Amino acid sequence: MSLTARVLPPALLLLLAAAPPAAAADATWSVAPAGGGRPFLYAEGAPGAVRSDTVSVTNRGGRAVTVRLTGAGARIAFARSEVRVPARTRADVPFTVTVPDTDRSAGITARAPDGRTQRVALHLRARVPRLSALTVERVRVRGDRIAYEIVNRGTTPLVPRLAVRADGLFGAVLDRPARTLPVELPPGRRVKLTEPWPDRPPLDATTLRLTVTAGGGAHDTARVSARSVPWVPVASGAGAAACLALAVRRRGRRTRIAGEPPCTDVESRGAVR
Repeated sequence: MSLTARVLPPALLLLLAAAPPAAAADATWSVAPAGGGRPFLYAEGAPGAVRSDTVSVTNRGGRAVTVRLTGAGARIAFARSEVRVPARTRADVPFTVTVPDTDRSAGITARAPDGRTQRVALHLRARVPRLSALTVERVRVRGDRIAYEIVNRGTTPLVPRLAVRADGLFGAVLDRPARTLPVELPPGRRVKLTEPWPDRPPLDATTLRLTVTAGGGAHDTARVSARSVPWVPVASGAGAAACLALAVRRRGRRTRIAGEPPCTDVESRGAVR
C-alpha cells in the first residue's frame, strides 16, 4: 500500500477516484483580441460612429466550454452573445461598438457556467472637432459686486480671461484690463462668479461691459445698465425744498390750497438699477 493510501481515509480515496481527471483542464480557456499580439481592443471615430472588431475565445482544455459575452462602458453588440467552444478549439466572435462622445475605457467580459470570468479592455477615442466657444450671461450689479456666469459652449476645456469696463455720464468709471480667472471650465459647464466693485459711483447711470476671452478664439461680451442713486440725501433735500416753498406760499394764509399734498419724508430705498 502506498503512503497516500495509508494516510488518507477510505471515503476520501473514493472521492478522489471518482473525480474526472480533466477537471483542471476544463478551466484552460481565455478571451483576447482576435489576431494575436494585441493587449487590448481599440476603436476611434466621430461620436455615434459604429466600429467593428473581433474577440477570440480559445479553449485549450479537453472538454467543450460555453461562455457568455457581455460588454460594459459602451454600446457593444455581439454576433453571438453565447458561444460554445469545443476542446482545443478557438472561436472568433465579431462585435460592433458605438463610439461615445468622449474618450472612454470599456471592456468585454466572458463568463463560464462555473462563474469564472475573463475580461479584455476596450479603449475608445472620440474624434470630436475642436471648438472653442463661450458665453457671458446673467450679469447683475448688486451693491459693490458684479455677478455673472460663464458657459463653455465648445468642445475643449477653457481657462477664461476677464476684462471689465463701466462708462458713466461723464466718462469711464471702471476700466480693468483682461486678466486670467482662477477657473478651468470643461465643455458644457457653467460657472458663477463675482467681481468686486468697491468704488462704484454713488450717483451715476453706468453701462457695464464684461468681455471674456479664452484660447482658440473664444470671445463674448455682455452689457448691462446700472443706476445708483443715493435716495436719502437727494429725496430728503427735494422734500425739504418743497416744504420750504409751500411754507412761503402759505405765509399769511391759514388754509391749505385744495389738491396740495402734505409734506412727508420719502422712504429710503438705497441703490436701484
